[in-house]
Amino acid sequence: MRRTSTKRPITVAGRPASSTDPATWATFAEAKASSAGVGLGFVLGGGIGCIDLDHCIVDGTLAGWAAEYIRSVTEPVIFTEVSQSGEGVHLFIEAPEAPGRKIRDGRNIERYTTGRYIAVTGNKLIL
Repeated sequence: MRRTSTKRPITVAGRPASSTDPATWATFAEAKASSAGVGLGFVLGGGIGCIDLDHCIVDGTLAGWAAEYIRSVTEPVIFTEVSQSGEGVHLFIEAPEAPGRKIRDGRNIERYTTGRYIAVTGNKLIL
């Protein structure tokens, strides 16, 4: 799937796409070859989830609370990247499908494993 600059999912032909409609999705090769939009997105599911930590990178440095949270993750981590804003982190994890949730501990953490679309940057975060 491709994405717009505002992270809206679009098809490889540039039409609106949906994170819950597989007919609007594409393979990685198709999405990479498309010139629609400004970047790639990933639809979660099939054993791949994402933990999204917002506002945890300040002046290029990962906040202590975020590093601590990342160390506490028990699922296998597939890939960790800096989000589009440059201030957040996406942890792509191996996880069974379950309802999404916001972790309410005063921080902006969301965990999704199905029915969601994540704007992907490919900007790997080395931990």
